[in-house]
Amino acid sequence: MAPAIEFRNLAVPMRPDDEDFLFRLYASTRQEEVAAWGWNQAQQEAFLRMQYTAQRRWYDMACAGAEHRLILEKKGEDAQPIGRILVLRAKGAIELIDIALLLEHRNRGIGTALVRELIEEARQSNAAVRLQVLRHNEGAIRLYRRLGFDVVSEDDMRYQMECSG
Repeated sequence: MAPAIEFRNLAVPMRPDDEDFLFRLYASTRQEEVAAWGWNQAQQEAFLRMQYTAQRRWYDMACAGAEHRLILEKKGEDAQPIGRILVLRAKGAIELIDIALLLEHRNRGIGTALVRELIEEARQSNAAVRLQVLRHNEGAIRLYRRLGFDVVSEDDMRYQMECSG
């Protein structure tokens, strides 16, 4: 059973603690990949910070108007950030730009529940849910296929997938 989840919209400009969390989250999604390159810790962090900054700037530019929320795990009166979701809604489509959870919160049903909510929203509005996933992200690809997504196109790095609501 998935834990109690709530959301908080990210403010613009972003709070310093949110910025720190989002970097830590981003780094957690790339840590295994970057560690395999044999770089020392300082090199890894410098690279990850550069990549995080580039991603954030791209999202700010290319995804203006997207809903960007922190995923919070509620524990009693406290709620701690455990992930983020970035969704862009347009006529006929809901684009899942990014969804990420800290490693210790993956494979607990949280991401599945969030994607299912988007699929249900799409069904009710006669839209499709679209996303891109890195070709080497086998776990995410399995999840999306299980939830009804099909590959509609691909490039050297990513599959573009879609689920009709």
